Amino acid sequence: MTITQLLDTDEQLAPLPMMLRALLVFFAALLLLRVGGIRIFGQKSALDNVIVIMLGAVLARGVVGASPLFSAIAASGVMVVVNRLLAWASERNNELNRLLKGNAVVLFENGKLLDEAMKQVNLSKSDLLESLHLEMKQESFEGIDKVILETNGRISFIAKKQ
Repeated sequence: MTITQLLDTDEQLAPLPMMLRALLVFFAALLLLRVGGIRIFGQKSALDNVIVIMLGAVLARGVVGASPLFSAIAASGVMVVVNRLLAWASERNNELNRLLKGNAVVLFENGKLLDEAMKQVNLSKSDLLESLHLEMKQESFEGIDKVILETNGRISFIAKKQ
């Protein structure tokens, strides 16, 4: 096997070149995630989800030979750098942060379910109750002051002050 067979495109890769490509992509992905920071998997914002999906898709093309190996790794590197730059910029600019991550939405407040907010985020009362059961181990909103759909998609339940 030549270095060209390992690095170029070839959709009919034999097992050995594909295994070597997978090994190289594994270590490249590990390095990219270290450079990108654990935040990519921690926050689960729309931006983070997009980068994870795209990294998987682009790097997979490199493994199976649909794209040249180093081109796939280079494209992935660009995505990680752009993700870091957008995270850095949004940290310093509230408008950009709101544009990239959205706003939290209050779903329940003052003892009332906010129907318009629920419609806005396509969430049913049964979905909200399921989250209440899982997060708070409660059957009703009694004792709950506020419910917020956070920008990362999680639902926060804030208990009433005793």
